[in-house]
Amino acid sequence: MTPIVSLVGRPNVGKSTLFNRMTRSRDAIVADMPGLTRDRHYGMLRMADRPVIVVDTGGFEPVVDTGIVHQMARQTRQAIAESDLVVFLVDLRTGLSPQDLHIAAELRKTGKPILLAVNKAEGRHSHPALAEFHELGLGEPFSISAAHGDSVPDLLDRILAVLPPEQTDAAPEPAAEPVPEAADATPGAAPAEPQRIHSLRLAIAGRPNVGKSTLVNALVGEERVIAFDMPGTTRDAIEVPFERDGRKFILIDTAGLRRKGKVFEAVEKFSVIKTLQAIEQANVVVLLLDATEGVSDQDAHIASFAVEAGRALVLAANKWDAVDTYGRERLMVAIRQRLPFVGFARFHSISARTGAGLNGLMKSVIAAHAAAYRKLSTPKLTRAIIEAVAQQQPPRTGPIRPKLRYAHQGGTNPPIIVIHGSALDRVPATYTRYLEGQLREKFDLTGTPLRVEYRSSTNPYARDA
Repeated sequence: MTPIVSLVGRPNVGKSTLFNRMTRSRDAIVADMPGLTRDRHYGMLRMADRPVIVVDTGGFEPVVDTGIVHQMARQTRQAIAESDLVVFLVDLRTGLSPQDLHIAAELRKTGKPILLAVNKAEGRHSHPALAEFHELGLGEPFSISAAHGDSVPDLLDRILAVLPPEQTDAAPEPAAEPVPEAADATPGAAPAEPQRIHSLRLAIAGRPNVGKSTLVNALVGEERVIAFDMPGTTRDAIEVPFERDGRKFILIDTAGLRRKGKVFEAVEKFSVIKTLQAIEQANVVVLLLDATEGVSDQDAHIASFAVEAGRALVLAANKWDAVDTYGRERLMVAIRQRLPFVGFARFHSISARTGAGLNGLMKSVIAAHAAAYRKLSTPKLTRAIIEAVAQQQPPRTGPIRPKLRYAHQGGTNPPIIVIHGSALDRVPATYTRYLEGQLREKFDLTGTPLRVEYRSSTNPYARDA
């Protein structure tokens, strides 16, 4: 099995910076403020051709037993429990703190192998202050600078030396991954196969405090991310792999998007960027609405961004059990009025707290994913266009009426339909929407945006002016 290394320490000692350095990524948000990371964040690195999972954790305050800090400590304890090695990070600049002593005492009780890394030691690898960290009773302190990379390669060598030896019977496991990738890249792959070959990337998006983290935990079946009754609890985009009915998913819990006027801190701006990136990189987006508060401008902006990015979309109204019949009717009216451009998306009423409606929600997610990757043959597309034109021709512009001759598929995720003919630059937007509706119904493209593009043929007898 792939070994797991967790980075643990009090707030603002540089765990996320070290995580990014080890994984050679910018997956973890980094800023000079404590308490930024709150959930467990997983990444992968290779050491001597051996894969290792690295876990970034929130600031560990083991003696606090209330509030969000307590929830963060629970996440850290879970990371420690599943680890093969713990890297305990402390800060040379601030020196040894009482909190470091509390963390060390708890780590010793776990019986896990522990490496003590003293961060922020730029140019001070023989500083006298290093000696005080011997008081933690965790062996020789190892000084590094995560920000500048000083001695980080040496730390990786130490980690590799402490990890349990690689087992030969587990060797085939990493090599199994390239096979699905090659299959997915084959041009003639079957349309419904992507979700079986690769993990379906599902982003849970919405404004703050609508229950995104609660929904993630309900789907996974454990308290994987912190769900707290306070807006802005989630600050990073957290990826959570899980399986459901034999199908692999990667759930992405995103930070709640606020109105632009409410995004004050640089940290929140980074959270917004992470959320938008998560939507772009997802296969399907679940836009989570709050049934008790209706549809907001933020909801419309998130839906608009998902559609512009071409992502398959499912709408879900959370906290459905907390509203009466009148409130439900008002919500449905608000969806029709404020989100008319996502009429292609299926709608579900759910309760992330009780789990009601989640089976139907996931069925729609899978169906939207299949629609986004559906392969459509040229003969069937052309026949559908001819039938649509026979039912309703495009309007004339003066003496000229656009002629639609044939169509083919130009791409997937979202499906792109390229229509060839003459004078197609005169096709009005209303007729394009009519064609989209006909194509959706004909090919069952519910749940995904659809792009219709036109290619007008040139007149070979036309002369240059």
